This record gives sequence, structure tokens and C-alpha cells, in this order.
Amino acid sequence: MNPLPILMLALLQPAAAPPVPLDAGQKRDLSCVAILAIIASEQERGVESALAYPLLTERGATYAGLVGERIMADTGRSREQVREAILAAVAAQQAMAASAADPDELLRSEMAACLPRLDAAVPPKPKPDLTQCAGMLQLAYEQVYSREGLSKTAQDLKTLAAVLDSRARDRMRAEGLSGQESDIMLTQGREAMLADARQREAQGLGADLDIDHCFVLAAPEEKQPRNEH
Repeated sequence: MNPLPILMLALLQPAAAPPVPLDAGQKRDLSCVAILAIIASEQERGVESALAYPLLTERGATYAGLVGERIMADTGRSREQVREAILAAVAAQQAMAASAADPDELLRSEMAACLPRLDAAVPPKPKPDLTQCAGMLQLAYEQVYSREGLSKTAQDLKTLAAVLDSRARDRMRAEGLSGQESDIMLTQGREAMLADARQREAQGLGADLDIDHCFVLAAPEEKQPRNEH
């Protein structure tokens, strides 16, 4: 078979239209995805300056997904092309920080612009109190244990749940409740959250409380923000 006609037919096919160029708002969104990803990574490493911001792992990932889907729909870019654009935005942010006279001030300026965008697109979940967190992490431990046994994740959750349970009991004791009353309140709280979690799971919904806040409350007390107690 002579491949030339096939080659000529291929050459005569109209070229795919280039993607629509990014506008200023889309570029700003990509920059925010980048800066939120950088801060989330630093938070996971325990960088103190990053922990001054709301925990961003879950909400930042959701925001990145929303931005990516919108850019694909509006510009014709593929998922891989959007991923490359995000990586390029991360590299640009890192380069800006490396060359800035005051990287911390640059970070504060970028976050001041990006946090309102994040809040508008992915509103923060309500923060659970100490008693709710004690129950949430106990339930999380039980769920992980049922799947994995006493894995490292399960051990960590068990430890954090115990810390929060102890702090919740201390709080209740300070409020004048007996040990038996504390047991009843914590048990009732866990049962209510478990019932709600099962109902939301059946509806295809995730948790409606900010479980990341529970890890803040479980941190060593000297590292907790003053307004978290």
C-alpha cells in the first residue's frame, strides 16, 4: 500500500484549534491554586508561618479542581495542559519568593488576595468544638481500624482521639460536670455524629464539619492559637 495518499489526507485535515488564551482572572486563579498548594505543603511539614493560615489541604484541593474544570471548559485545554499550567504557576510563585526582598511580605500579600477567592468558591466548614472533635477522631480511628487494623494511621488517630477526650473531660470537669455526666455527653455526641455520618454517606455527601480543625485542637497546647480553646 502506498502510504503517500494517507499522509496527504492527514496533512489536509484541519489542525486542532489552539486553546483560548487565559484571561487575567484565570491567570489569577491559577496563581492562587499555586500559592494555596505551597502553603498546604508547608502546613503538612509543620512550618510555623504556614500554620497561621486556615488548614488548606482539603479546601485547596477542592478549589484547584474547580479552577481546573472551569479553565478546561472555557479554554478547550486538556486536563494535562491545565496540570502543566498549575505546575508552571507553582514554579513562578517559588521564583518570585526566591527573588523577593521580603518573601514573608510577598506571601502575606498573595494570601490576602487568594483567601477571599477560596472562601467564595469553597466556603469553610463550621469548626467543631472540643467535645465534637473527641468524638470525630474516635469515629475516624474506628473506621480506619476496621479497614487496616492497628496501622500507623490508626495508631495516630487513636492517640489524638485520646488527647481530645482527655481535654474534653478536663473542660467538662472545669464546668462542674461529673465523670459520669462527661461519659454520657461524649457517648451521646459520638452516637449522634455516627448517625449523621451514615445518613450523609447514604446521600453521597461528605462531612459537614471541619475535621482539620480537630488536629489543631489536638496539637500541643503551647502551639495552639489562643482563640482555639
